[in-house]
Amino acid sequence: MSALNRRTFALATVAAAGALSLAPLAAHAQAAYPSKPITIIVPFSAGGTTDILARVVGLYMGTDLGQPVVVDNRAGAGGNIGGQAAARATADGYTLFMGTVGTHAINQSLYKKMPFDPIKDFAPLSRVAMVPNLLVANPSQPYKNVKEMIAYAKAHPNKINFGSSGNGSSIHLSGELFKQMAGVDMQHVPYRGSAPAVSDLLGGQISVMFDNMPSAIPHVKGGKLRALAVTTAKRSPALPDVPTIAEAGVPGYEATSWFGLLAPAGTPAPIVAKLNASILKALADPEVKKKLAEQGAEPFGEKPEQFAAFIQAETAKWGKVVKESGASLD
Repeated sequence: MSALNRRTFALATVAAAGALSLAPLAAHAQAAYPSKPITIIVPFSAGGTTDILARVVGLYMGTDLGQPVVVDNRAGAGGNIGGQAAARATADGYTLFMGTVGTHAINQSLYKKMPFDPIKDFAPLSRVAMVPNLLVANPSQPYKNVKEMIAYAKAHPNKINFGSSGNGSSIHLSGELFKQMAGVDMQHVPYRGSAPAVSDLLGGQISVMFDNMPSAIPHVKGGKLRALAVTTAKRSPALPDVPTIAEAGVPGYEATSWFGLLAPAGTPAPIVAKLNASILKALADPEVKKKLAEQGAEPFGEKPEQFAAFIQAETAKWGKVVKESGASLD
């Protein structure tokens, strides 16, 4: 062997040895996830349903994964501001997104120009919960049930104003669907999240709200808001004495909100699998179940591919509702 060949062989041997020595380190680095805090971007203000669910599940995940899970509230544009931030985040498993029926099924049809693609820009992890909306009224309003509310609305067109967590949110469209099916005119008042809308409802600045149950229940049980009906097809175990809108005067009415965790597209499959496993563990935990049930939320864990298929089906369903409502945003 020539001197040149011997030198080439020696360098190749050193390179191969180096690669072999680095392989265990690379495997160890991947297995070490997570090695720092994880952030869940919530696209609505603190105190609302999306925020509550993120904090309950995130707290358990933090214990399970051995790293803190913190919530970053980025409200605005019906969830699009937070969605854009999450979609642009590094796909390394350290930034997650609490998506909703609004951000991942409604907005694509509602907004003329989206700052992100709800399907292409995200890696679904799992649905977290299904939540009924609750039709609540300020106790000062003259109507005590749905039939009285409809009669009042017909006698006083646009006198009833209903708040929502933002244009095109499930809370907003629950109200629009009610208007269509009940044949009444009501004035929509959008807010930057559920919490400020509930605050104004408590203060009497708005009349009613089709709020997500978790953020409304404490005020109902405290006597500060009057529960008129739930928006689901069946009554909620959390408020068994409150009728559904369908049985209270609008046959066939049904609207349900859902929430789920996603990561930026391109997040490595092993990390997606680890996060999915942690979410499923959280939703199976008796304490987490209890906390969600107290808020009127039904835990709903699933595999990433199941959540992806669900999002596509919901996009088609709500796209039709948005079109029929005539709602549109720039």
